[in-house]
Amino acid sequence: MNTALNTQLSQKRVLVADGAAGTMLQQMGLAPGNAPDAWNLTHPDAVKTLHRRYCEAGADIIYTNTFGGTRIRLSREGLADQVRQINLTGAQLARSVATEFGDRLVFGDIGPTGALLAPVGTLPTEVAIDAFAEQAAALTEGGVDALIVETISDLEEARAAIEGIRSVTNLPIAVTLSFDTKGRTMFGVKPEQAVKALLALDVTIIGANCGRTLSETLEAVLKMRAVAPEALLMAKPNAGLPHTENSALVYAVTPEAMADIAVRFVTKAGVRIFGGCCGSTPEHIRAVAAALRSLQR
Repeated sequence: MNTALNTQLSQKRVLVADGAAGTMLQQMGLAPGNAPDAWNLTHPDAVKTLHRRYCEAGADIIYTNTFGGTRIRLSREGLADQVRQINLTGAQLARSVATEFGDRLVFGDIGPTGALLAPVGTLPTEVAIDAFAEQAAALTEGGVDALIVETISDLEEARAAIEGIRSVTNLPIAVTLSFDTKGRTMFGVKPEQAVKALLALDVTIIGANCGRTLSETLEAVLKMRAVAPEALLMAKPNAGLPHTENSALVYAVTPEAMADIAVRFVTKAGVRIFGGCCGSTPEHIRAVAAALRSLQR
């Protein structure tokens, strides 16, 4: 299928994705613990400013502000009756900003439900599939170019998300897992295991996001590349581990340090998309974009 994503990938060796949403929205006034997704409806101008700052920094891809946008997750915030509107509006806000900048891509962001699937937990797989389908349908209606299922620890949840998405749209799907427990996800999934399973499900893009440290995320992606040289890989690591200063969370990785390791992700692991997760800012993405574009000259 010829999509905007395929066109961009064919024209550029590496695409730059955006950075953290929650980190930036908290700087704009989002109270810790409150649902960032709700700001699509209550503070749309702030969400557009978030996207605009990343586009101005050089991001080719912006994520919708919908990480917690499943019915399962939003119900905990008393927002179950606003699932469609939160996701539809989130996609429309991102699309409007992407259009301002010409050829920027919008990825519809789908995070984990926050519940454990049966039989490990109590969430029926069918309920999870329906929740992912509902979110994906609204994001697709809002005009996203692809769906990104991110910060996944459980391959069964990834499968449920993929099944739900595929039931409502044929857009490309990306899946990234968080490897934060001795090189594995919290469910014990190894990078090699993840990439093989996801390739078998015909996922377009596979990779790692969040995680503990930049070096650990790089190691995970290198292991993926070793067993799947044909895979289209991406990475979106945190700006390191946070620490508290004057009651505020501070991430130690500087924009310069993230730019340096972005080059290593490209030259050593062959990633085609690189961005930032928790703690990363437009300054991080600006440095990454400059470093990767210098690399490709």
